[in-house]
Amino acid sequence: MASGVTVNDEVIKVFNDMKVRKSSTPEEIKKRKKAVLFCLSDDKKQIIVEEAKQILVGEVGDTVEDPYTSFVKLLPLNDCRYALYDATYETKESKKEDLVFIFWAPESAPLKSKMIYASSKDAIKKKFTGIKHEWQVNGLDDIKDRCTLGEKLGGNVVVSLEGKPL
Repeated sequence: MASGVTVNDEVIKVFNDMKVRKSSTPEEIKKRKKAVLFCLSDDKKQIIVEEAKQILVGEVGDTVEDPYTSFVKLLPLNDCRYALYDATYETKESKKEDLVFIFWAPESAPLKSKMIYASSKDAIKKKFTGIKHEWQVNGLDDIKDRCTLGEKLGGNVVVSLEGKPL
């Protein structure tokens, strides 16, 4: 059932910026988002970009040692979120980058929050055309081990994620 929640234009802009890998200057690449969280607005009427809950490509290796661990730490323990994570990984054959849409719905989130986020998920997913990987996560145990994301991205052929072996 749809909730009637709409998706803010900024969310779509962030998605398109992350999806399109146009040749950019090194400065532009540093500003590209590696990960970003989306939440419901205070009035619960639209999905918005969550303030200050992002990791930029330029921060990786500078202020962010491990983007995956840093991303997991952005997730609120007691509420739901949607997220986009730009995963860089290697298989035995090649290096790859894929956007992953994550629906974070921890067991400890209020029931009302879980219901509205679940019923609004299709609204945001419809705007995110071309996403190959979707992952619903119900707690830190499901997400803190990068091997789980590795399996989502390519089963047992993924050998490393963010430069760290699996």
